[in-house]
Amino acid sequence: MSRYRRWNQLLELLAAEGQVQVEQAAQVLGVSTATIRRDLDDLAGQQMLARIRGGAVARGVTYDLPLRYKSERYPSEKQRIGELAAKLVQPGQVVGLNGGTTTTEVARALAMRADLPAANGAPAMTVVTNALNIATELAVRQHIKLVVTGGVARPQSYELTGPLATGVLEQISIDIAFLGVDAIDPSAGAMAQNESEASINRLMARQAAKVIVVADSSKAGRRAFARICSPAEIDSLVTDTGLGEESIARFADAGIDVMTA
Repeated sequence: MSRYRRWNQLLELLAAEGQVQVEQAAQVLGVSTATIRRDLDDLAGQQMLARIRGGAVARGVTYDLPLRYKSERYPSEKQRIGELAAKLVQPGQVVGLNGGTTTTEVARALAMRADLPAANGAPAMTVVTNALNIATELAVRQHIKLVVTGGVARPQSYELTGPLATGVLEQISIDIAFLGVDAIDPSAGAMAQNESEASINRLMARQAAKVIVVADSSKAGRRAFARICSPAEIDSLVTDTGLGEESIARFADAGIDVMTA
């Protein structure tokens, strides 16, 4: 098991229980107590948790895992979702991407689309994003026109939020918005854990002609703290084959087309 995968599981244990004991964690993760102690010390050094005698207690950040830890979860499913989603983009379109591990995979797949060359000096597509990591990956792609919102960066997701981001998004029009979410439910819609991210994502969706949620099947049927948009505002869900037929039917009844990768 990789170090990041262990860290991710330790943070999830803390998020669920509020605290964790070394011996308990070693048993759950199947590693030595010495390894767990080193991991807890490393995470404490990053201000991710607070060490106590025999274990650790949660800090607030553990309830919203940083992007670098989330990337360890369902990596192959997210890559397939990204590849399928990227195929939905037509030449010359304006694409909106919020932050997240799955939208990062969409960005990577878009960058690799050999059938979208720039023509006559015009960009193959325009990408609007409030995610710093996505902007960094796409900035070197000369065939893509990149627009980055302003705003205050959240270290958990690399997303820019606040009035500066709002000011940019209010002035533009988007053909397709790909939204990464923390949860999506046929009744409640798309949701995020952080209300400031949800607000910017909601505006991005509002400015788009089409809204496509990209999320692995573990996010389906769940709810999170802040709503991004209602089911009526979502055109499609691109997910993996782990989503059951009953769940697909519920999304279809809510007017959301489901595509599985």
